[in-house]
Amino acid sequence: MTHNLLEPEPTTLPERPDAEAALDAGTEPSEVAAEHPDFSEAWAALAERALGENEVVDAYAYARTGYHRGLDQLRRSGWKGFGPVPWTHRPNQGFLRCVAALAKASGRIGEADEYERCKQLLVDSDPASAEATGIA
Repeated sequence: MTHNLLEPEPTTLPERPDAEAALDAGTEPSEVAAEHPDFSEAWAALAERALGENEVVDAYAYARTGYHRGLDQLRRSGWKGFGPVPWTHRPNQGFLRCVAALAKASGRIGEADEYERCKQLLVDSDPASAEATGIA
């Protein structure tokens, strides 16, 4: 991702080594989310699994939770609602995966406007995130 000098600096979420290690070790995402409720990657894993099982309302709820927790952290990290959120930074991926899952769940329940808003947020944050999550 190249940085446009007319945009704000890229925003990165803080590292979460304990929560990341728990997911990497195969800990159930619901357990990780319960222990680290502000860890978007756990919510993304729950939302993606629910989408895969066609539990769309559950996926929507998990994705919305991870999305809002990620927004809170982005704002604390200086994000003003726009500007790059690099996909290459793993802590950002949890938030971006939640946005993608929210887009997919929204699309499945007929919320076309929400789908488009989420898709645009992914592209605006980092076009690589839209490609990586299958929203491009």
